[in-house]
Amino acid sequence: MTRPALVVIDMLNTYAHDDAELLVPSVTAALPAIEDLLRRARAAGAPVVYANDNFGQWRSHHGEILDLALSGRHPELVEPVRPDDDALFVVKARHSVFYETPLAYLLRSLDVTDLVLTGQVTEQCVLYSALDAHIRHLGVTVPRDAVAHIHADLARAALRMIERNMDGRIVDAADVVF
Repeated sequence: MTRPALVVIDMLNTYAHDDAELLVPSVTAALPAIEDLLRRARAAGAPVVYANDNFGQWRSHHGEILDLALSGRHPELVEPVRPDDDALFVVKARHSVFYETPLAYLLRSLDVTDLVLTGQVTEQCVLYSALDAHIRHLGVTVPRDAVAHIHADLARAALRMIERNMDGRIVDAADVVF
């Protein structure tokens, strides 16, 4: 029996970084699928974990990160994916959602066996998080229409690597079952 969790990667974003303008169109395109995944995961009672960069604010907590993102350049990309009161939150400082975070412990305590990875950036944080999940013997699903990229060619390669090298499932968001 499997127990999936939805992991929302870096969607609380200020879009104040070098590649932001390359990223924004892809985030805009992925947003409806991400919103749908959030709605369905919540309705099914699946754990929803936000794993988000802290923008170098080491004293910040998720409320401060959310406020900072909402006051950033593209709040219209943040508001639809705002964490609800049941959301879990892990602050990360590097690409992988597992690196130096308590996520592995949290997932074990929730008896999670499979991750659905959504968010940004496909060829960076999603790829490295998928690898670290695979190493931890967690199943990995990445909905191709619910992840955002900076470089489309690298994103395609990342998804292929997840599928080929990590036995990850690459599907449409509508095909994800919680």
